[in-house]
Amino acid sequence: MGEMKESVDYVISMMEELSKHQPETLRHFKAFMGSTLKEGVLDAKTKELVAVGTAITARCKYCIAIHVEKALKAGATKEEIYEVAVVAILMGGGPAMTYIVEVQKAIEEFSSTGGKQ
Repeated sequence: MGEMKESVDYVISMMEELSKHQPETLRHFKAFMGSTLKEGVLDAKTKELVAVGTAITARCKYCIAIHVEKALKAGATKEEIYEVAVVAILMGGGPAMTYIVEVQKAIEEFSSTGGKQ
């Protein structure tokens, strides 16, 4: 298993454990996530690209892994993800730029498992 897939699995496992202790809160959080990321005025790919950019500026390796994988599955290309990354660097500066390493790892790993290049 690759590092980024492992990161996604860690988050899923944590959410399952947290659901045991805070079921109502996690149920509401999952409903909010589902409602927010479903197709609306913006399509799923666009929303996932926004999430990738936000994950970069938030400097969250786990979020980057999750949303790069989802963006690829939604049809995003490597070029679109890197363009979003540059916008995130504009907003987050040098510290955000260092997290492009995580974006690159996620693209490489998840592209080999069915994402679009």
